[in-house]
Amino acid sequence: MAGAAPTTATLLPGPVAGSPSPRTGSMASALPASRRRRLLAVRCQSTSVDKQQQEQEQEPPKPKQRNLLDNASNLLTNFLSGGSLGAMPVAEGAVTDLFGKPLFFSLYDWFIEHGSVYKLAFGPKSFVVVSDPIVARHILRENAFCYDKGVLAEILKPIMGKGLIPADLDTWKQRRKVITPGFHALFIEAMVRIFTKCSERTISKLEELTESEGQVIVDLEAEFSNLALDIIGLGVFNFDFDSVTKESPVIKAVYGTLFEAEHRSTFYIPYWNLPFTKWIVPRQRKFHSDLKVINDCLDNLIKNAKETRQEDDVEKLQQRDYSSLKDVSLLRFLVDMRGADVDDRQLRDDLMTMLIAGHETTAAVLTWSVFLLAQSPTKMRKAQAEVDSVLSNGAITVDTLKKLEYIKLIILEALRLYPQPPLLIRRSLRPDKLPGGYNGAKEGYEIPVGTDIFVSIYNLHRSPYFWDRPNEFEPERFSVPKKDESIKGWSGFDPNRSPGAMYPNEIIADFAFLPFGGGPRKCVGDQFALLESTVALAMLLRKFDVELRGSPDEVEMVTGATIHTKNGLWCRLRKRRT
Repeated sequence: MAGAAPTTATLLPGPVAGSPSPRTGSMASALPASRRRRLLAVRCQSTSVDKQQQEQEQEPPKPKQRNLLDNASNLLTNFLSGGSLGAMPVAEGAVTDLFGKPLFFSLYDWFIEHGSVYKLAFGPKSFVVVSDPIVARHILRENAFCYDKGVLAEILKPIMGKGLIPADLDTWKQRRKVITPGFHALFIEAMVRIFTKCSERTISKLEELTESEGQVIVDLEAEFSNLALDIIGLGVFNFDFDSVTKESPVIKAVYGTLFEAEHRSTFYIPYWNLPFTKWIVPRQRKFHSDLKVINDCLDNLIKNAKETRQEDDVEKLQQRDYSSLKDVSLLRFLVDMRGADVDDRQLRDDLMTMLIAGHETTAAVLTWSVFLLAQSPTKMRKAQAEVDSVLSNGAITVDTLKKLEYIKLIILEALRLYPQPPLLIRRSLRPDKLPGGYNGAKEGYEIPVGTDIFVSIYNLHRSPYFWDRPNEFEPERFSVPKKDESIKGWSGFDPNRSPGAMYPNEIIADFAFLPFGGGPRKCVGDQFALLESTVALAMLLRKFDVELRGSPDEVEMVTGATIHTKNGLWCRLRKRRT
């Protein structure tokens, strides 16, 4: 859940069709840099695009034409890169590459050209870009408290206050200790019932739409967004948005706040920090109005929860009979926990963080899972066969979900190809030394205090050094161990490394797979989000066959808080004959 917050103020908006097809292996490294960048831009989600790629591979290399802005940017980058970060490679890509497509595509191009750790400068601002699991593990786990959220916290503070994502280390330690016990086994079991209830609403709506002709064209991204909002409302703070069937002022305010969070993550200049903008700029006036509607709603829910407080020790709260409770929300748990008294403002910040982050993650995961499956009829039929077999005996429970092995692998592969978010942001609080990583400097890289770092999850998940066929949709890859003895310091991928885990995580992949971050500041709601997605996808596939309305290349990609579509995921749903 918490992993889906907006990534950085320097992300630039723009659509890209389908999915990129970075070249891998020795062939890519043998090509000139300009040639590699052109090949990296080719997309490979359909047969026709594969043919286009093959044709481009036969063309002679053409030099990259740089304009005055590109040349000025490179001069400034070279000037700014001469000191504090020593011999670290410096990206000298064309700054115009950043416009018209998401930033993480360009970061991938430069990763292939410059290696797993390099410096990138935007005018007076510079960043270190990390695309290596060995280095990521150092930053996120081994030396986690040497870093905070930096740019990310600055963007999110006006929206989430001191919620878990933007919180300073002291606040984070206190709140994490309180919130983590709330995601215990009995609570998760109760949440599965809520996931099922909300998914049934969505399925019923879609069945009504297909009633007359047996099929319908619908924007599944919008439907998943509504479903995720309903689940977060009921599961986190006991509020039924019922956004699947209606639209209330609170729902409008939630989406307005989400749009503003994304706007702030994709706008280079933080103009909203200037004096009087909250009264002068129309979209900022609307944002503060939306924020007030949500905060008033949350304040009322917190007040009601405190008025009905039943204080108890955490161990007893974790043994509650959730089947007899009317309110099974996380808010109920946090309010009732003895010794965890907290002011209403902090509770509101916690709830706002989970509302925005949890909603965005699930909607995106489901969207890209369906996008990939719709292009793979064989995999879809395999998934449907598993769903038919496992769900034939009635209610969905945690034990039932454990048997949906292939559905879980599909969701994991969607998270690998379309990570939410594609970047993690950190800022060094004191000097540090990063390891060189695979093929990096043996002596490592000195990091001064105040250095901003992008851990590129997108690059990690599609790295040709740590994944076979990294740009192909292969859910089965998560069932097969992978070890490369030539990569010192990386223990490979082993699905048996974390016995009992329902879903592979950063430990199983030794930080080459980071769908929810890693280390102490890993998303606290990861199991919540994965189980929620598993339930929703299984229930959809049980009832419907799904096809894309048009070509995969028509599904344009934009990014901000998450990787999502520009104009929706329009699909044709047909009722299955079972």
